Amino acid sequence: MAIIFNENDKTFTINTKSTTYQMKIDSYDVLSHTYYGKRVGYSDMSFSTPEYGAAFSPNVADHKDGAYYSHTHNFPEISAFGLGDFRINALTVKHADGSVALNPKYVSHKIEKGKYKLKGLPSFYGDDAESLIVTLKDDTYDIYLHLYYGVFEEYDLITRALEIENKSNAPIKLEKALSMSLDLPWGSYELISFRGRHTLERCFERTKIGHSILSISSMRGASSHMQNPFVMVAEEGATEDYGSVFGVSLVYSGNFIISTEKDPFERTRIVAGINPDCFSYEVLPNDSFVTPEVALVYSSDGFSKMTNCYHKAIRNNLCRGKYQFAKRPVLINSWEAAYFDFNADKLVGIASEAAKLGVDLFVMDDGWFGKRDDDHTSLGDWFTNEEKLQGPLSDLVNRINALGMQFGIWFEPECISEKSELYRAHPDYAFKIPNRVPQLSRQQYILDFSRKEIRDNIYSQLAKILNSANIAYVKWDFNRHISDIYSIDLPPERQGEVYHRYILGLYELLERITNDFPNVLFESCSGGGGRFDCGMLHYMPQVWTSDNTDALDRLKIQYGTSFCYPIRTMGAHVSVCPNHGTAGITPLSTRGNVAYFGTYGLELDVTKMTAEEKEEIKRQIKEFKELYDLIQFGDYYRLVSPYNRGKSLYSVWETVKEDGSEALVCAVRYENECAEVPEFVKVKGLIADKWYVVNGDKKYLGDALMNIGIKLDYQYYSFPSKLYHITLA
Repeated sequence: MAIIFNENDKTFTINTKSTTYQMKIDSYDVLSHTYYGKRVGYSDMSFSTPEYGAAFSPNVADHKDGAYYSHTHNFPEISAFGLGDFRINALTVKHADGSVALNPKYVSHKIEKGKYKLKGLPSFYGDDAESLIVTLKDDTYDIYLHLYYGVFEEYDLITRALEIENKSNAPIKLEKALSMSLDLPWGSYELISFRGRHTLERCFERTKIGHSILSISSMRGASSHMQNPFVMVAEEGATEDYGSVFGVSLVYSGNFIISTEKDPFERTRIVAGINPDCFSYEVLPNDSFVTPEVALVYSSDGFSKMTNCYHKAIRNNLCRGKYQFAKRPVLINSWEAAYFDFNADKLVGIASEAAKLGVDLFVMDDGWFGKRDDDHTSLGDWFTNEEKLQGPLSDLVNRINALGMQFGIWFEPECISEKSELYRAHPDYAFKIPNRVPQLSRQQYILDFSRKEIRDNIYSQLAKILNSANIAYVKWDFNRHISDIYSIDLPPERQGEVYHRYILGLYELLERITNDFPNVLFESCSGGGGRFDCGMLHYMPQVWTSDNTDALDRLKIQYGTSFCYPIRTMGAHVSVCPNHGTAGITPLSTRGNVAYFGTYGLELDVTKMTAEEKEEIKRQIKEFKELYDLIQFGDYYRLVSPYNRGKSLYSVWETVKEDGSEALVCAVRYENECAEVPEFVKVKGLIADKWYVVNGDKKYLGDALMNIGIKLDYQYYSFPSKLYHITLA
């Protein structure tokens, strides 16, 4: 069993393949954390949290004579505000009498086969997992806390969530309801986060955790381009292969916060969950509130091991549906090929050329609906512009299908244009603060998805389109962040619930539409990678990684994304040069090699390509399909970082079959030097005593490739790249 309760010393021990997590019901009935780290044999590890004097930190009210016991010195499994824990905490509850305090004590627990489920929220799943639910109760009020733990032994993954249940006879207010707090062993740690902006998402950033609160967060109504709800808390100096690393990934797509703090006694705490700013949630008697899930992975051997645990767990136990494991079609998207300027004949012309190259799916992007010829109008009017498409949508789809291609379509269901039939009929559907003029962004407002009638309206429009033709793919976009937050369905004192209710409404709609259209491949997008998180991946198995399609910029974007998110979740396309966003000029072969390590598709007008370029695309599609399983399901290793400038001319990464029988290395050179200096890169994951060939040529011992490496070819042109296909001899 992965979860063991020892009745004698009141410990819960959770074991995965390589890690141990332990907590203990202490002498005050507090559920205290004792250990999380490398797997160890069983013992009561509460000796690692010795008691301290309580100077300037009050002893608990029921402390024993002569004992020092303060909440601020303990390691509670869920930290609450109000009774002397002065560190960052996870929970603030205001009672009907106005007091703000909670002192949860152990009541009961249960261990179950299978993974727990969270009502209305995405989460990891699996019958092979185990669940632990520990119930605590406040020592004064009838407030119960249910702490959920899900255990996936094979992936070293432990999930956590919290349910706050109100069994009192009066409402309570949650002013802060994070999903977890976690106290780490003594040591020096760094917070590794993934900051960015639109068109440059998930840039690797490393900050030493000192004696102050260090946070990454979003208040944009979305997880955002600016910060990602995944961090690593790593032993100072940790690398891909060395050091302790705690991965923290929030399964949530809205406002979030992840904070760390080192206390005066050199202990580091992590908290993670819904951002408490502008959050206040009323829980009525006999009702409860459930927090989003947090997925934890610990590695004692650096980043790479943690990464591959997340990749496997997300692929196998978070993503769902037909395309969870099925081969994804190679697609061509019309956006950079045509923008708003198209009709049916133009689209069919592009699709006809793409079909000759081996493309499987044609996607019609923005501009097909309402009166949409620019971004000023028609969001919310999800009906076909038959004048523009020269007939019904089904006619266009049939023409594309006749080419042997599937058809996909773009929606932006969460937004509404001021110039739209829907807005003229229902201006109250958009978020607006009373007595204020609402703010436009990209000439659009946000629909109040906390309201069921609005979700139902949008669902009925989308379903009508999806039922009208043979549509195989949907790109679900979200091109602005939320301001003017206010819902007319809630009274003034409950407006602090709207941000979270919006996300719950979004999830409810996504659950409904993906269940009703199970054969459609849904791809999430938010101005590119503005909502790349585990919450969205539960409904849509791939995300458009960034609106920036420049292959050199994608080196950093896809590098940062890879720390948590699998290769097959990253939308990656070959675009035209000069690049429409950066004016960058990169060889077509390099654009292809970078896009291979994602979903691979095209984002250009193939009718304007030369014969040589078309042959290169045809070759790439054939090669990508041949290497598909190795790329999409192999273990992933970052060999040379794109942040390593000055030490290397290259960015290099690898995917390798789990049994070590085959690997693929990609090297991209982003700098030139006049005099060539040979560079070798050590590969990973091979079988030490087996012989391999590289690109069908010379034989090398696995040990040699892993300890000496492959000599990278120095090609004499700008920004070259090369694949090194390693197979058993």
